[in-house]
Amino acid sequence: MNYRRVFIQNSYVHLVILAYKRQNIFTDNIELLRCAFKNAKKYFKFEILTICVLPNHIHMILKPDNISEYPRIITSIKYYFSKNINYVGQECPTYGYMNKRERGIFQRRYYEHTIKSEDEFNNHINYIHFNPVKHGLVNAVKDWEYSSFHQFVKKGLYEVNWGSEADVESIKNLDFG
Repeated sequence: MNYRRVFIQNSYVHLVILAYKRQNIFTDNIELLRCAFKNAKKYFKFEILTICVLPNHIHMILKPDNISEYPRIITSIKYYFSKNINYVGQECPTYGYMNKRERGIFQRRYYEHTIKSEDEFNNHINYIHFNPVKHGLVNAVKDWEYSSFHQFVKKGLYEVNWGSEADVESIKNLDFG
């Protein structure tokens, strides 16, 4: 199946990467995931503007120097993580995964959305930071440690208690993946 991706130079891309069968592997292996990102930066120039790592999926907004390279950036991250994880109890992947010499760590495909406006950009940032609350992992955005939210607070872009009831009304109906 051929997937068409949009490549608009100087764009931001919201990406969602999922674990195979939604296995909870990312936060338990956060240091390895950080190494996978560092390794990708050796080969590609990109900036991660926003990120939230949840147990079974990752949301991020990426800005690659060369927009056509973001699929290769994701492949690099997945490859490094998969090659170096020592995951005991891993569910056997399907024949299709084994046939392509994949370990069944990640879902093959990932969600991507090219951001086209400032309002859209801000909505995606809010959605990403609010995601741990949406999934019931914490009651407040500030309580999730695997998020760029804390860096945004340090820069004065969010109040530390952002995600209150008043904020939730404008966020809860957003759904980007």
